[in-house]
Amino acid sequence: MNNSENPPIHQEFTINRSHREKLHSHQSKVIWFTGLSGSGKSTLANLLEVELHKLGKHTYLLDGDNIRQGLNKDLGFSDHDRIENIRRIAEVAKLMADAGLIVITAFISPFAREREMARKLIGPKNFIEVYVSTPLEVCEARDPKGLYRKARSGEIKNFSGISSLYESPIHPHLKLNTDTTLSAHFLVDQVIGLLAREPNCNINF
Repeated sequence: MNNSENPPIHQEFTINRSHREKLHSHQSKVIWFTGLSGSGKSTLANLLEVELHKLGKHTYLLDGDNIRQGLNKDLGFSDHDRIENIRRIAEVAKLMADAGLIVITAFISPFAREREMARKLIGPKNFIEVYVSTPLEVCEARDPKGLYRKARSGEIKNFSGISSLYESPIHPHLKLNTDTTLSAHFLVDQVIGLLAREPNCNINF
């Protein structure tokens, strides 16, 4: 069957996103953490989910390493595979947001074009970009998984910040740097403050 000749038709159902948001008593959003490996994305994303859970919010965390063990285990790290990785994640995040959840993602997502694709797919009003701007030298000094060492030795190809480009967000909703004296809890409080304060980010605290 040729899908181009038989395009899928979108099915409308009785229960929609607004019904699910009402049931959860808050709006659904996608909070998209981006930054270099070792920048602190997963740490902040995890802590954010913990704090939102304490507040009674319905959440789900999508993490790069975990997704590559299942849904995206067939993908490598070429530019083409990185693009497909983000496309799939954006589609999953969109579905979860439609289910009424606050979706937290932690992915390097190195290319500006793919982050913009995710924003448009999910919807600008539903997409909150948080840039963890920890400098490369700090991330490399941490090297919690030994990936930078392998990238420098040539064992890992196409590594963001070393042998592959990382395009920093120009206008993120929030910019955080874990290479400071500020605690992770303080940084996460900045995200929660954004969700409580900004009209386009508010989730009804």
